Amino acid sequence: MSRSAIDPAEITIRKAVRTDAPRIATLIMLGAARQPRSLEEIAVEVAHPAYLDAFDEIAASPHNTLFVAERLGRVVGTFQVTLIPGLVARGRKRAKIESVHVAPESRSLGIGAVMMRHALAFAGEKGAGIVELTSDKARVDAHRFYVNLGFAQSHEGFKFVIEP
Repeated sequence: MSRSAIDPAEITIRKAVRTDAPRIATLIMLGAARQPRSLEEIAVEVAHPAYLDAFDEIAASPHNTLFVAERLGRVVGTFQVTLIPGLVARGRKRAKIESVHVAPESRSLGIGAVMMRHALAFAGEKGAGIVELTSDKARVDAHRFYVNLGFAQSHEGFKFVIEP
């Protein structure tokens, strides 16, 4: 099924508020490349108080901003921008875009592009000279999306999970 892009004016990007946390967590789980969960399991999971605690920590940080994309009054996307000071290139600040997710029923409509344009403009306004993001190696469509937006696959990423 081919989907037509929507008018970007239909999308509102705003800073997330605490009451958005369960919906944001739901979008992240629906977009994860990991094992799918039922909507009932997701609903139980996002009710865990750890999500509100995480939201509060992000909201309290002057270097982190969590955004949502709304269409017709419903949150259909999310992303986070983290500003990172550094010494490279005479102290060039970098921005990292994380947790980019669009609701499954709203994908391929241009919402992700609206979100990314907002993220890049926000990073530039905050003085970032470079913007980075990572994407799961299995998400080939996402990689194509980022390349089409002008991102270069310039580095190989690594992660190390610290178990509690």
